[in-house]
This record gives sequence, structure tokens and C-alpha cells, in this order.
Amino acid sequence: MITQRLTRDWRLPTAGLMALVILFAGFTLHAHWNTFIQWCLATQITLHRYLVMYLLQLNNQQYSGGLWLLTGSFFYGVLHAIGPGHGKFIVTAYLSTNKESLLAARVVPFVGSLMQGVSAILFVFILAVGFNLASGDLSTSRWYVEKISALLIGAFGAFIIYHALKSLRPRQMTIASLRPLHQHDEQCGCGHHGAGVDLSQGDWKTRLGVILAIGARPCSGAIMILLFSNALGIVTWGIAAVMTMSFGTALSIMGLSLAVRFARERTVAFFGDRSGLSWLMPCAKIIGGVILILFATVLFLTVIPVSANGDYIAAGC
Repeated sequence: MITQRLTRDWRLPTAGLMALVILFAGFTLHAHWNTFIQWCLATQITLHRYLVMYLLQLNNQQYSGGLWLLTGSFFYGVLHAIGPGHGKFIVTAYLSTNKESLLAARVVPFVGSLMQGVSAILFVFILAVGFNLASGDLSTSRWYVEKISALLIGAFGAFIIYHALKSLRPRQMTIASLRPLHQHDEQCGCGHHGAGVDLSQGDWKTRLGVILAIGARPCSGAIMILLFSNALGIVTWGIAAVMTMSFGTALSIMGLSLAVRFARERTVAFFGDRSGLSWLMPCAKIIGGVILILFATVLFLTVIPVSANGDYIAAGC
């Protein structure tokens, strides 16, 4: 009894210290956020111009530019993941409010990030190659795709809220026997312990929703590289660059997802008995879903405007 009391007394000041550290980190990030965003955008623009230069070298039969194109694309993808983006937001909101298996925490964000490259390739091939649309029409199509992807992110947030509200509904009790119908333990995965359903047993709908929410919004930089490579007649190199770019992003997002999962597991273990979080975790999921909807609203309202001359021309390609 004394040991348990000492443990609780030790956890309270530690939790307060953790809260202060998080608040300090949040204020520091907020104070330097604009500078950080400007640095990310400036660096991505610089790398984008280098990628265009390497494509021009390949077009002039300078095949050494191919190695530099793939290397630059990989670092472009890594930097794209470091900067602000919808993929990181979705992964953080989802994994911080849901219990996930270690394998799924690796595979789901990795596949979702690769899907961004596939989405960009399908966008360019279907519209630019298949329908032979002009540059201005492609820019309009890109605008609609990004609008629709923002709606999908908002729908995924609503999906999370719906399932959280279902878990808060009172369950019907069966009085056929005084013996419990189900024995609860840490490994049962039923979701009644406040830590969410054990998705290692196969919540494929939610996982597919995460993948689609991430992958449905193709990277604008990837689309521009593909459009420019298609204009030069070296679209194969453009596809290779985009998938290498997506691979760099996928590795970074996977690292973030593992960090978020680790932080969540440590937080649950720190506060001890999970049964006390039976109402808190569904509420956290609702908050996460609301944040995703708000984030989707911001994305919907801040889509890159349509360029009559084409996105890749407007971007300096």
C-alpha cells in the first residue's frame, strides 16, 4: 500500500514535468514555425530546380544525370516528409489515438506514402497521356484532385469519430448467467480496456482508410516532375524519380509512425491501469477526428490555384 502510494506520488510530478516540456516545445515550435516553413519551401524549390536540371542532362544524353536525379529525388522525398504535410498529420492523429501492431505501424504509413507516387503517376498517365489534356487543363484537374483528396481526409476523420461514438454507447447486458461472457485481459484485444481494438487482428477497413487518406493526395512536386519529363519524352526517368521520391517519404513517415506508437505505448504504461482510460481513449479519438476534419478544411481552402500555363511551367520547369 505504501509502495503504491509512493508510486502515485512520483508519477504526478513527473507527469507535470512532461506537460511543461511539451508546452515549452510547442511554444518554441510556434515561435519559429514561419521560419521553418520558409526554409522547407525554399529548400524544396532548390532541389526541384536541380531535379529539372538533371532531367535536362538526361535529355541531352548525359546519363550521369540519372544517378543524380534518383539521389536528389530521394532527398527531396525525405525533406518533403520533414516539412508540414497531410501524411504526417494523418499518421500522428491515427496512431496516437489507436492501438496498432508494430507491423501495421510500419506497413500502413509506408504503403500510404508509396501510394502518393502511384497517384501522381496515374494522374499524369490518365490525363496527360491518355486524354492528351493541355497544360492548363491538367492544372485544373490537379486542383480538383487535391480538393477531392481533402474531402477524403475529412471523411476519414468522420469515420474515426463514428467508431469512437459507437464504442461509447452503453452495451446490453446478458443475465443468462452470473459468469462473465468474456474474460478480459491484456491480450484479449476486445477494445474494452480503453486502449482501442488490437488492430493486429485485422481492422483492414481502418487501415485502408489511412492508406487512401494519405495516398489519394499526390505530391505536387511529383506531378510537376512527371509532366516535365513527359514533355521531354523521358517519362520513364520521371516515373523512377517519383517512386524514389515516394520511397524517401515513406521511410521518413514510417520512422515518425514508430515514434508516435512508442510514445503512445509509454504513455499508457506510465499511467498504469488501462481500465481507467475506458472513457478517455474514445474521447481522444473524437478529438483526433475533429482535428483531421479541421485540417482537411484548411487543405480544401488552400489548394494551389489553377495555372493557365501549366503547373510545371509556373514552378520554373
